[in-house]
Amino acid sequence: MLVEIKKVNKEEIAICTSLDVAETFGKEHRHVLEDIRRISNTISTAEFSALFCEDSYIASNGKRNPMYVMNRDGFTLLVMGYNGEKAMRFKLEYIKQFNAMEKALKGKILEREKGIAVRQALTKALQQSSENERMHGHAYSTYTNCIYKALFDKNAKQLREEYGIDKKADLRGCFDKEQLQSIKSMEMLVSGLVDCGWDYSKIKSFIEQTNTKSIAN
Repeated sequence: MLVEIKKVNKEEIAICTSLDVAETFGKEHRHVLEDIRRISNTISTAEFSALFCEDSYIASNGKRNPMYVMNRDGFTLLVMGYNGEKAMRFKLEYIKQFNAMEKALKGKILEREKGIAVRQALTKALQQSSENERMHGHAYSTYTNCIYKALFDKNAKQLREEYGIDKKADLRGCFDKEQLQSIKSMEMLVSGLVDCGWDYSKIKSFIEQTNTKSIAN
């Protein structure tokens, strides 16, 4: 039984998959697919697309097979006909997980919104210092890499490789609420140090200290 946050059609939402539903409710996956396709025959294409997204997975035999990703409403519509005491218990557990994931997603979105102002302040501080000119316009990315290394022991490129995204994708979308809070706190600290006239080497040395990491966490 698994509900997770995943980007679907460029939007992060709480989802589960038809594979997981089949495993949890003790059904063959092909029967769950049939149930979903019956739903698609009874509602409009737009309504169906708002609930279910066709995807695929690699089976144990190496073959790529179809599956569906669904949001809370899609899950509710799919399993409303699954009856019995055991099925009811599973439904309730899924609802709890959806609630938890949606709460986490709201917290993450709020942290990202708060982080925008902090990034803008850091960018402004760097522009008003001599650092941006000295680094030929790359001061923000250099300091950001320094912050990532201090917090996660990886630079932006390494983090993108870890999350399996390219350089055009939004890296911060991969972080959870607590990680975003840590980045925001560290950016606030670095912005203040830049305003105080500290140079890169001094700031880098300072934030790499263990006690500074605890400030951000």
